[in-house]
Amino acid sequence: MRFWLLDAIESFTPGETLTGVKTVSYSEDYLEDHFPEFPVLPGVFMLEAATQAAAWLLRLTDNMADTIVVLREAKNIKYASFVPPGRQLRVTVEQIKKDERLATFKVEGTVGEQTTLSGRIVLERYSLADSDPDQAETDARVRTYLSKVARAIAKPEMLPACVRV
Repeated sequence: MRFWLLDAIESFTPGETLTGVKTVSYSEDYLEDHFPEFPVLPGVFMLEAATQAAAWLLRLTDNMADTIVVLREAKNIKYASFVPPGRQLRVTVEQIKKDERLATFKVEGTVGEQTTLSGRIVLERYSLADSDPDQAETDARVRTYLSKVARAIAKPEMLPACVRV
C-alpha cells in the first residue's frame, strides 16, 4: 500500500461501525499537483480513506481472516467540501450488509461539522489461498504486515486477540 490514509482508528464496534481519521499535512507529495495554488486532499483519496476504514472494519471484525479487501463498487458518492492541509478528515463507515465475499457500507467523511463525502461502497474480500493453496505463506506474511499496521493505528482494546502482541 503506497498510501495509508488513516492515521488512527478512533472507534470500532465489530460488525457495525468504525471511525478513522486522516490529518492532511502540507508535506504530502500529491499536494504539489492538487492544486498548487489551492492544495486540498483529492476526492479520490477521501474515497480511498473510506475504503480503508471499511476494510479495517472487516479485518478487525473477522480476526484478519481475509488478506485482500478491494473496492468493488462506489455508489452515489458525493463530495461536498474540501479538506485543506492542517485539517482532519473523519471517516465513519457503517456496515449495512455482508455475505460470504461482499460487504456494503454507508460512508461519511466530515471536517468538523461539515460533510465532505457521502455515499455507499461495496467491498470484496478474500485470501490468496482461497484460489491457490500455494499462496498460504503469502497470506501469512500479509496478515503479519496488516497486524503491525493495525497495532500502529488502533488502540489495543480494539484489536482482535490474533493481532495483539
